[in-house]
Parts: sequence; C-alpha cells; structure tokens
Amino acid sequence: MIIRQYKNEDCDKVSKLFYETVHTVNAKDYTTEQLSAWANDVDSLKSRRDDLLKQYTLIAEIDGVIVGFGSIDKSGCLDLLFVHKDYQNQGIATALCNELENGYSVIKTYASITAKPFFERRGYVVVKAQKVERLGVKLKNYEMKKTQLDSNM
Repeated sequence: MIIRQYKNEDCDKVSKLFYETVHTVNAKDYTTEQLSAWANDVDSLKSRRDDLLKQYTLIAEIDGVIVGFGSIDKSGCLDLLFVHKDYQNQGIATALCNELENGYSVIKTYASITAKPFFERRGYVVVKAQKVERLGVKLKNYEMKKTQLDSNM
C-alpha cells in the first residue's frame, strides 16, 4: 500500500468510493433514506472538490487502485475518512490517520455511528452525540476529540 497526496484527477474515483462505502459499510447503522441524504449519487462528493484540494488530503492505493482517502483541515479537523467497501479491516484507515494526525496536538472529527468504535480505539473521546441534517433528513453522528502528547510539531 502506498499513501500519496490527493490530485484533482482522483476526484471521480474518490467520489465513487465515497458513495459505495456509505451505501454498503454504513448501511448497518443508517436507514436507506439517511444513506441517500448522506451520499445522494455517485457524484455527491464532487461538490467538495475545492475542500479536497484545500485540505491535506491523502489517498491510499494498492496496486494502482484507490482503496481509501482521508482529509484534515488546517485547524486539525479530520474531515473525511473512507475506505473502499472491499478493503475494510486491512489497516488502511489506520495508515491514513497516522499520516493525517501527525503534527496536531488536538484533532477533532465528526464520526458516524459506524466509525465511532474505530476512533475510540485511536484515543478519541466523544464530546457530544448530535443529529445533523442533510437534504432534510436527520443523521446521528458524534463530535469526537483526541489530544496527543507528542504531536511532532
């Protein structure tokens, strides 16, 4: 597996990965209506193209196939973290987080019900449970925070 910086030409593949992951991996924790509001079509992440370029966004590849991606903004908010539905539980999210979190003493994220246990294993604690609205549909997620003693700053 290689971890590399996101490029604009990755957008189509990343958007498809996002859609498929939400609609398969997250299906155990959210209704069909909620999944559709979260990722309404294969191109739903394309509207965030500028965010992907402005943030520190990384791509995980195995044999030239994009198997995951993640992004963090300058404030230390881990914005996106998704692993391809066929590559779950192979250390990809961990590898991405290890790179993305480097250099921050405090990291915040908004974790889905599905992702919450992963972040808890990484030392994140729940600040609060909340309901966010997407396309008029409420989805539960968790504001979480991690404080690192050695941030390599």
